[in-house]
Amino acid sequence: MWRHRIRPRKDWERIVTEQGLIFPVTTKDDGSTVPYWNESAWYEVTMDEVERLESATEELWALCIDAVAHMVSPGSGMTDARLGLPAGSLDLVRRSVEAGHPSVYARFDLVYGADGSLKMLEINGDTPTGLVETAVAQWRWLEDVLPDADQWNSVHDRLVARWAELRASGAIEGDHVHFVYHLGGGAEYDDGELEMTIHYMMDTAIQAGLTVMAHPVSEVGWNPDHREFRDAHDLPLRNVFKLYPWEDMLGERFGQMLLEGREARPVTWFEPAWKALLSTKAILPVLWERNPGHRHLLPAYFDEPRDLLQWVAKPLHGREGDNVRIHLADGSEDVQMPGAYGAEGFVYQGYAELPSYEGNRVVIGSWIVGGEAAGMLVRESDGLVTDYYSRVVPHVISDTVSPDPAQVRAWLADRVGADVPTLPAS
Repeated sequence: MWRHRIRPRKDWERIVTEQGLIFPVTTKDDGSTVPYWNESAWYEVTMDEVERLESATEELWALCIDAVAHMVSPGSGMTDARLGLPAGSLDLVRRSVEAGHPSVYARFDLVYGADGSLKMLEINGDTPTGLVETAVAQWRWLEDVLPDADQWNSVHDRLVARWAELRASGAIEGDHVHFVYHLGGGAEYDDGELEMTIHYMMDTAIQAGLTVMAHPVSEVGWNPDHREFRDAHDLPLRNVFKLYPWEDMLGERFGQMLLEGREARPVTWFEPAWKALLSTKAILPVLWERNPGHRHLLPAYFDEPRDLLQWVAKPLHGREGDNVRIHLADGSEDVQMPGAYGAEGFVYQGYAELPSYEGNRVVIGSWIVGGEAAGMLVRESDGLVTDYYSRVVPHVISDTVSPDPAQVRAWLADRVGADVPTLPAS
């Protein structure tokens, strides 16, 4: 993997904003701005590296599916408190696992080691963002700047195919899907990232032949006579894609109704309730316990670092590096990030140094859609923690050329089908 410098396109901020990336720069506390979309550089990867990322992503997904099934099984030792979830959550999650509720997508954060190893830092399995950056902005950059080259990037096509697959299989009842998100307010407002992601996902569903409607979760109402959730137009919610973490939603009145089983006809959720187990960092020590020494995993433990000399403490539900602490054996760094997380508990994971390219420390976001690896996103940061001021940088596969449309259709049609790991039937 190599990093190259390049001159940004003229008027690049306007270009990516019109493509849907509505926050091309990040505003700092002092009012200054830094690039979020950074096209003054691009990363070169080889096809061998892409194939390795694909293989690792799908292997890690299989391990996660196995870990989820274990976590809801008798004798696993998992409790709501252990997972940092509201009381009663694990029963809802267990029912979701037993029902085999289908998933749409997830994103792994991976790191290349100096020794050539490829390790999983975490999985964003419930509400991953970065889709517009991956599927739209970097692909359009490639078409404008290096049109004869290729990317590892079938995210958009696979999302459209996944929605169509869910509709055809009957997993989606009818052809209408509500898209809901937590808007937040004040310090919680995310500059439109959730709305941007929701509208992009709506576009992929529309292309799959579905009808859609979007609104904040605050507009979801309850009809006590019919015992069902309804939208602002008094239409019942049957299929809902939510961009609102399960651990937050279940802690509110809305979620309590789900936990109490008040629905006469339960909503089909995307992502499903079992994805709460892939939203908590508790998945990391469970993965290590079940797969000790696995080449793509870092040692991880509940409650304490045990025998780790260098470790990262991660809150169960932290985001964007909030409340992360890094401890290095030589004392050269002892990073403590600010934030509002941690009361729910921590896990301790072996430290993996992020590779540095001219001082830019890199994490690879690797997407999986419908159980299949779908593409990558490069994020770079100045420090040891990938935080709110990290940058997204496009990538190019160095030893391939842009495929023709027929080849793309063949790749997308070559689905692994029965080989995709699924939750065990109840």
